[in-house]
Amino acid sequence: MISSMVARKLRVCGVAGLVISGGWATAASAAEPMATGGPTSQPIGHYDFCKTNPAECSIRPGNLAPATMTGALWRKILSVNANVNATVKAMSDYDIYGRDEVWAYPVKGIGDCEDYVLEKRRELNRMGVSYADLLITVVRKPDGEGHAVLTVRTSKGDYVLDNLNEKVRSWDRTGYRFLKRQATDNTGRWVSIRDGQQVLVGAVQ
Repeated sequence: MISSMVARKLRVCGVAGLVISGGWATAASAAEPMATGGPTSQPIGHYDFCKTNPAECSIRPGNLAPATMTGALWRKILSVNANVNATVKAMSDYDIYGRDEVWAYPVKGIGDCEDYVLEKRRELNRMGVSYADLLITVVRKPDGEGHAVLTVRTSKGDYVLDNLNEKVRSWDRTGYRFLKRQATDNTGRWVSIRDGQQVLVGAVQ
């Protein structure tokens, strides 16, 4: 279970701006791949999401190579990040559902950070990006609060789509402490991120 204090800290994740700018050739040149560790606990919100969406949590992509970065892919990433940030209104799970830690698609145009991530992941997959390269990721913000972002693995490094920032940035330039993310080879499993700290969100042990 998630403590009420921790759960409430995670409830509203904020809204980002809408600027789409920059070329991938410049932005992608400095990125590095994230160093992951071994299997780790699954966030409780994702565990519950998988119970209601089992098909989405049993995907085992055949090709685990990072997506090839091209101008077309970079434009898709920028467009999806901006469009979802613009169309989804930030609202806490407690205000929407009357309880905390509900991971769901923002079908009514409202949601918290995990819901932004799920929608961005779904849209990029529909555009042809493999689930092996679209990874829900749990981070700690500089103020200590938990947060969720979407990590996109590419041949030019790992990039973060964030509802708190209009820019798509290399993971190592976000200022976040990266804790855990989905495994590349199984959408229902999670792996640790090296040098991470104890996760703030509740998890299934």
